[in-house]
Amino acid sequence: MDDVKLLTTLKILIIGESNVGKSSLLLRFTDDEFDPDQSLTIGVDFKTKIINVDDNYVKLACWDTAGQERFRTLTPSYYRDAQGAILVYDISKAGTFQKLESWLNELEIYGTKPNMIKMVVGNKLDQTHREVSRDEGIRFAKKHRTLFLETSAKTNEGVKETFEEVVRKILETGHLWDNHAESDASRFNLNGGDHDAHEGASYCSGVSCSLT
Repeated sequence: MDDVKLLTTLKILIIGESNVGKSSLLLRFTDDEFDPDQSLTIGVDFKTKIINVDDNYVKLACWDTAGQERFRTLTPSYYRDAQGAILVYDISKAGTFQKLESWLNELEIYGTKPNMIKMVVGNKLDQTHREVSRDEGIRFAKKHRTLFLETSAKTNEGVKETFEEVVRKILETGHLWDNHAESDASRFNLNGGDHDAHEGASYCSGVSCSLT
């Protein structure tokens, strides 16, 4: 895919508590692999991938941040200029869901892009034990005006859709991506034009997304 014409490059953050599967989601998305013995991220990991969303080729620079408190001081600078953020929790551990509020606060403090696109992701759908219902996730997403999906890095369910939907919403929010193409937006298929995040709460249930 080196010879494709890129529309833009986007910076995506993956944040959340330790052991929720952030690195596994990224590995599944970029390399289509799953490592059950995935080690904890130390500081920040970084991967890139070119994807095609609605006939637009976009390069993603994905930053996988450590969830442990002792590494938190390393991460604020990585929030800068991010256009999108994926906030991950483990559906089998309610505590990781309850911590999402603090992660959203960090985005508000350190994020520099107004109306950054955010997606809340309930990971580990493959687990038989569940402590956070899908409805709870949807309600949280509606309250905070974010996208929502449930995923499994192990089975690959919802992983591709997560990244594609975040990119789609960023492209629809013209001021978020700093390409000269913004003035020529009509040349690109942005699936319905310009929808700023403040115009409505944007959320997903399953793999079906809607604006309300």
